[in-house]
Order: sequence, then structure tokens, then C-alpha cells
Amino acid sequence: MKIAPNKVVVMHYAVSDSEDTLIDSSYDHSPLAIIHGTGYLIPGLEDALIDHVVGDKFEVEVPSDKAYGERHDGFVQTIAKEMFAEIEDLAVGSQLRATTDEGEQTVIVIDVTDDEITVDGNHPLAGIDLKFDVEILEIRDATEDELAHGHVHGEGGCGHNH
Repeated sequence: MKIAPNKVVVMHYAVSDSEDTLIDSSYDHSPLAIIHGTGYLIPGLEDALIDHVVGDKFEVEVPSDKAYGERHDGFVQTIAKEMFAEIEDLAVGSQLRATTDEGEQTVIVIDVTDDEITVDGNHPLAGIDLKFDVEILEIRDATEDELAHGHVHGEGGCGHNH
């Protein structure tokens, strides 16, 4: 069976940046199980999986525009610190939920002064070319329930109320 839309794919992956710095890996814990074609994966990786079979091990280079997009300077904003008065321990690296014109999004604090904080709404991997090492462990048809919910169910279903 080959990977195609609506197939469940169970895979191990390791992702690195262009300097070969490891960002994340499933090899030291559970493999990733996804339904192909549901948009869970970044587009460049999802496209690269098509037609692979169980046992395939391969490397995929994904440019930033097919990963988490380019960085946008407009997503960096400086805000008066009193807007965040209720948050304790506000420090560089803190992640906050912010309401924007596009809805809720996570922003990361990148600078704190006495009066202001600067937040960055870019994805932490925006503007970064990525490299994936992938190993395909299992391919199967998704069940009707999985397709309806848009994600893979483990043993005993997915735990939400239907």
C-alpha cells in the first residue's frame, strides 16, 4: 500500500534546521500517526510522503515557504507593560495567547523593558528551511470515524463524546 490522501501513516521523524541542529524527533518516544491529506503536517512534508511504502527511510528538505512560512516583521509588536500587569514572571521566552484580527494566536516575548514588552507572533520556525529524516512504519486505510474526526484514533477510540 502506498501513502495517499485518507491513509493513516505511522512514521518516525527527526527534523533539523539548515545548520543540522536537531529541533524535534519521535525516535526517542512514540511514532507520529496522521491521516494524510488533512493538513496536519506542513505542506512540504505531506507532499513528500506521497507514494512511499512501509519500510521506506528517506530525507526531505523543506524550504521555509513550504514549512512554517516566511518571517513577517509586522508580527513583532511592542506593547505597554501595564497591558500584562496580571501576568507574573513575564520574561523573554514566555509564550502568551493574544487575540488578533485573525483570532487567537500564540506570541513569544522577545524583549522586556521597564515600560514595554516586545512580542513576536511569528511561528518559532518561520523563515527556517527544515530537513526531515523519515521512516514509514505503517500505512492503512483510515476508518470512517477517523475521517469524520480528522485524526487517528488509538486503541479504544479518541475519547471525545460523539
